[in-house]
Amino acid sequence: MEFRVLAVGDVVGTPGLERVRRNLRQLRRRLRADFVVVNGENSAVVGITPDQAEDILDAGADVITLGNHTWNKREIVPYLDDCSRILRPANYAPQVPGRGWGVYETGAGPVAVIDLIGRCNLDYGPDNPFLGVEKILKQVEAKIILVEMHAEATSEKLAMGYLLDGRVSAVWGTHTHVPTADARVLPKGTGYVTDLGMTGPRDSVLGIRPELSINRFRGDIPERYRWAEGPTKMEAVLFTLDTDTGKCRKAERVDEWD
Repeated sequence: MEFRVLAVGDVVGTPGLERVRRNLRQLRRRLRADFVVVNGENSAVVGITPDQAEDILDAGADVITLGNHTWNKREIVPYLDDCSRILRPANYAPQVPGRGWGVYETGAGPVAVIDLIGRCNLDYGPDNPFLGVEKILKQVEAKIILVEMHAEATSEKLAMGYLLDGRVSAVWGTHTHVPTADARVLPKGTGYVTDLGMTGPRDSVLGIRPELSINRFRGDIPERYRWAEGPTKMEAVLFTLDTDTGKCRKAERVDEWD
């Protein structure tokens, strides 16, 4: 039997949320996706609120993942403890709120989702994700295991993919908001893509109005980031898994642009 997992790239601002509300359930039905994971950490441009998380879950997501902007909206802090369907990076310090991985019941049995954050070129010091994931895997009791690596460096994401090849069902990267063309099945049966991309304004710099990024690179006085207007896009990858083995049969991009 097959189990189809849709992993959706970082949702950016109100345009990204509107795209999720309008299209996710329909896309899930059309692709016959059994399980949907959405990165929502940029729903408020930087961070996410409880209401925005509820909107993503109501739109058809099974699990929301976060990353380096987890704490930008402090109202999310109690929600992270209260809702088991939203994950912050598992390799954050152990005293912070929330959970970094979870196991969810499905028609195909338990599905584990692990959220990790990388350390290359990010401005804080989480615990080593390569060592942390080994500890988590010893506790996971599920045949289907999904891992998100929220990281800047493509090499760090690739290294995680090969570390976990044959041990988990799929590894995907987030954070750069730029989709990569390397969706594939690794040699030992793990589905992989370096970056899912993003869900939000199509004509933008990572979801933000281009002029704001241009001004920052020019050295002008920084302005508060605001999402771009206009058409939107949703970028994702569909992983087709074997329910008997938990291994990936196929990984294919699903990119929809207005």
